[in-house]
Parts: sequence; structure tokens; C-alpha cells
Amino acid sequence: MPIAMIHISAGRSEAAKRALLSNVTEAIARSLDAPIASVRVLLQEVPETQWASGGVTLAERRQSGD
Repeated sequence: MPIAMIHISAGRSEAAKRALLSNVTEAIARSLDAPIASVRVLLQEVPETQWASGGVTLAERRQSGD
């Protein structure tokens, strides 16, 4: 049973997250020749204040326009 865990910043629409889950599921099933029902995809949303790169959070980047 393949399992994929994906971390994304919070704020995307439910439709976008649903499309991501579906597309990743299909790609894994196709790549591994696995039954689609056996594929598990876990999506974790991280608040922008808790995701940083270079010591600067995504929230700070958005505020500064970078």
C-alpha cells in the first residue's frame, strides 16, 4: 500500500486540494502499477506563520510583497 504525505501552506481552495489528492493518487497508481484503491495520500496544511525559508515566514514574505 503506497502512502504519500504532502505538506502545503494553508489557504488553498477545497477544489484545489481535492484536485491535488486525485492527481497524486492517479500518478502513484500509474507509476507503481498499483490498484488505485490501495494508494493513500495524506495532505497536511501548515499555517503561513509556521513555514519559513531563510528564517522568514511565508506570512512575512507575503506582507513584504516578495
